[in-house]
Amino acid sequence: MVRVMATGVFDLLHPGHLYYLSQSKKLGDELVVVVARDRTASRLKRIPVLPENLRREMVEALKPVDRAVLGSVTDLFHTVEEIRPDIITLGYDQHWDEEELERECSRRGVPVKVVRLGGLPEDLLGSSKIIDRILQLYGGGRPDKGREGAPR
Repeated sequence: MVRVMATGVFDLLHPGHLYYLSQSKKLGDELVVVVARDRTASRLKRIPVLPENLRREMVEALKPVDRAVLGSVTDLFHTVEEIRPDIITLGYDQHWDEEELERECSRRGVPVKVVRLGGLPEDLLGSSKIIDRILQLYGGGRPDKGREGAPR
């Protein structure tokens, strides 16, 4: 059995997340998704809109996902050591070096193949882009249902 591990914050789920997880699942028999802890996401990206437990539950409910777990708050590689994947997938926008990741996993006794996946061609994929678009459309306030130009 080939175990694939995908990782991410998965805040404000969108088509890019589903594409990443669907492509990850195609590489093996089991897909385990590591959802970043709130503290980790805040340190590496931004403060998540949704709390970690809800993000994990939503990810686990997605069809391609066999299991979703919360990552470690102290050592990002601790979760790799627990899950022991054969393959780790990276999204097109994740800032990891594939070779460096493979070396560190191997050093810790978990030899893996790291695969970087491409993204969807649509532009509005990242959670940050979605937040920016919402702020652009609504000016940071609640939409007025009768306001011209506001989506209905």
